[in-house]
Amino acid sequence: MGGGRLIAATALVAGIDEAGRGPLAGPVYAAAVILHPRRMPFGLDDSKRLTPAAREALVPEIEAAAQAHAVAWASPAEIDALNILQATLLAMRRAVLALKLTPTLAIVDGNRCPPGLPCAARAIVGGDGTEPAICAASVLAKVARDREMCRLDQAHPQYGFAQHKGYGTAEHLAALRAHGPCAIHRRSFAPVRALLGPAADGAPSPHAGLLR
Repeated sequence: MGGGRLIAATALVAGIDEAGRGPLAGPVYAAAVILHPRRMPFGLDDSKRLTPAAREALVPEIEAAAQAHAVAWASPAEIDALNILQATLLAMRRAVLALKLTPTLAIVDGNRCPPGLPCAARAIVGGDGTEPAICAASVLAKVARDREMCRLDQAHPQYGFAQHKGYGTAEHLAALRAHGPCAIHRRSFAPVRALLGPAADGAPSPHAGLLR
């Protein structure tokens, strides 16, 4: 893992990160992890720098080393109603509230902290490459979302979700043009909305709504 710790070891620090802000389909996921300061999983890193196999192998290690961990999500319908940023913050808040322990501090990858947390919070740009608890959250969120997209692929096999996980690849865009959007597509995202045409006129604005 690159860089050094930005925050000294503190009791019950929860790392928070998300997975799936950019795809055209599927939920956005978030995870919260409180690591034990003396039980750090070996090989922990930003999930984007790990292979799928390495991420999968780390999941049981993180779960065994963590004092508490939780994964949550916001649905495609919530993404369309709230916009992707607000839906991501909602998923993050849900993950923190699902922890079996209440953290004293939440450290969040990025430049925004979700409102309504039961503790103080600090946003850290690039935290998924410097803070072990955020790295652990990054891995749990990414693996959980990838697994869900593989499950959704079975219900919607014509889109190839198991391969691209809902991102706007050439394969996915071609399937969208051939079959149109399905129930898990994000209708507020431009490539999907364009295919809906006039039928999308009554759809929620991508900027509508506030975080509940």
